[in-house]
Amino acid sequence: MECVTAGGAAGFAFTARRNNSLSSSGRFLVFGFILSVSVGIALAFTWVFGAWLILPFAGLEMLGLYLAFHYIERHAADYERVVIQGDKLNVELRDGGRMTCFEFNRHWAQVVCTGDGSRLALRSHGRELEIGRHMNEEQRLAVARELKRELRGIR
Repeated sequence: MECVTAGGAAGFAFTARRNNSLSSSGRFLVFGFILSVSVGIALAFTWVFGAWLILPFAGLEMLGLYLAFHYIERHAADYERVVIQGDKLNVELRDGGRMTCFEFNRHWAQVVCTGDGSRLALRSHGRELEIGRHMNEEQRLAVARELKRELRGIR
């Protein structure tokens, strides 16, 4: 999880991103390596021992691995951005290529956080938006404190 906080006269901005340990090309190389090893072993058993039933199972295994890597690639650029500027609190969520934006009135917005930091949300006018899914409990608590301070206008 990568967090970036910026404050100043222009306002307050907070961004939380996924922690991607591999780049897109790195994921492609890892998948290619696993694919070549698995298919190589399956072909060797087919050729040497005549165990041809290994090939469909190796194919199913690679299909499952491909689907997992595809899901990871699709969600690699997900993020949450909270921006407080003037009387507005804007939340921008990117999830799997879909962008969603929410706008709250700064003076009416409330930060809702459990004592253990397992849940962090923004509430206003009967709407509640859960944020912080890319953060651990300690980071959610720290963000909750900072958001409360910023919503009250205390610097």
